[in-house]
Amino acid sequence: MKIILASSSPRRKDLLGLITKNFEIIVSNAEEKLEPGLTSREEAENISYQKAKIVFDETEGDRIVIGADTMVVKENKIYGKPKTKEKAKQMLEELIDGDRTHTVITGLTVLIQKGKDYKEYKTSDQVKMYFTKITDQEIENWISTGKAYDKAGAYAANEEFAKHIEKIEGNFMTAIGLPIHKLYEIIKEYI
Repeated sequence: MKIILASSSPRRKDLLGLITKNFEIIVSNAEEKLEPGLTSREEAENISYQKAKIVFDETEGDRIVIGADTMVVKENKIYGKPKTKEKAKQMLEELIDGDRTHTVITGLTVLIQKGKDYKEYKTSDQVKMYFTKITDQEIENWISTGKAYDKAGAYAANEEFAKHIEKIEGNFMTAIGLPIHKLYEIIKEYI
């Protein structure tokens, strides 16, 4: 059975590689538009579904298509990927404001076609992140690496920024983009 990851994320590629080495990548190019009235968790699941469905519809045969979307959320505000240095700095300042905690939600969709049998799984997982106190200079140093721009919330828990994370409640893999514990349970009978 063909396994397809509908993502260009190098982090998701590495995480899926912990389950199986036998997969290909087809980027979905889905528009990541938020829909009014949905919770953050529903948004993450919805966008992950859109990513997977586009690739599923473009492919044929027995296959598993995996879509994922990660969101950083604090006080019901969703933090996407910053486009500018100023936006990255603002995001990080807001995330360290107050109790220095926020939530990371990763939506996961798995679409499976085996013969005439079609199955759809749409789920999500979330973790609570605790940052240490971070100085303005430390924020500047992180942003200057150039690694803040392709990550929700302007940081990566698996990069140099990790030294600013006091603790994580939940699955670390979810925090970096793919809840592989949930994914494995869905696809293990096919691999």
